Amino acid sequence: MDKRVRTRYAIGYILLMILLLVLIVWNVNAGSVRLSVPEVARIIFSHESESVKGHIVWDIRLPRILSALILGGALAVSGFLLQTFFSNPIAGPFVLGISSGAKMIVALVMIVSLARGIIINSAVMILAAFIGSLISMGLILAISQKVRSMSILIICGVMIGYICTAVTEFVITFADDSNIVNLHNWSLGSFSGINWDNVAVMTVMVVISMAFAFLLSKPMGAYQLGETYARNMGVNIKVLRLELILLSSILSACVTAFAGPISFVGIAVPHLIKNLFKTSKPIVMVPAGFLGGAVFCLFCDLIARCVFAPTELSISSVTAVFGAPIVIWIMLHRDRRK
Repeated sequence: MDKRVRTRYAIGYILLMILLLVLIVWNVNAGSVRLSVPEVARIIFSHESESVKGHIVWDIRLPRILSALILGGALAVSGFLLQTFFSNPIAGPFVLGISSGAKMIVALVMIVSLARGIIINSAVMILAAFIGSLISMGLILAISQKVRSMSILIICGVMIGYICTAVTEFVITFADDSNIVNLHNWSLGSFSGINWDNVAVMTVMVVISMAFAFLLSKPMGAYQLGETYARNMGVNIKVLRLELILLSSILSACVTAFAGPISFVGIAVPHLIKNLFKTSKPIVMVPAGFLGGAVFCLFCDLIARCVFAPTELSISSVTAVFGAPIVIWIMLHRDRRK
């Protein structure tokens, strides 16, 4: 690696870290109740949590900021793993219907449990979302064996997402009114209502998954150069594909379980990071993609909370506003290259 490439990587990481720090400070200060930086610093360092402002910082804003950071990064890495698997920059958990599958199973579990007065914990939510993700991924893989065109596969993924959404809406129609409210708020996508216990669970899940994804950087790099080259390098293609499926499903399931379905982050962020670093090497993209996803979701959550405060927008609405144009640009750029 020459000096110019190392410098570009260093500048990219420093830029992402600065943006992340700025957005963390901005998010913790901004909201319907505005707090100054000295006030927030005093509350954090003195561990003040009994006052109204202390409750806002410790019990509302900090868990929300950390969840946006962790889940945003997880969603971006999940998108990158799927793009590596399918060798297509348009592949992502939302477009392929994976998030919708997770949403469907979680909705079913929530309605059944709430109807019986059972409060489900984080582990059950993640397991339900993971099963839903695997169902959608299984359908996508089955279709991929029948079609060769990646564009048709993407369209099929979108259709699977619509089917899962339709089933979810059908189930919600026959749910109790109180259950509908809970499901409606969750299904729109939001980082609100997350507590420290949720943050602890998602941190463990995402950190372990990220560690495995980083360890797969070398075989993924070989896989990007073609299956023949990867096999010659000693990569077990079937095992690698299975690992990519499981890791991407776990990461997207974790996001859906805690924050609901969030659109376009898994497609837009990896592409932006590739353009920033001028590379698609997994050893660079996995950590950089995580930072990029964290920055993107913190920025979108800030807009969702503050633009029409005290009314809050769904996070998917904001990510779609910024992410959809990037996806359109990707498609136009690929078309011009052809």
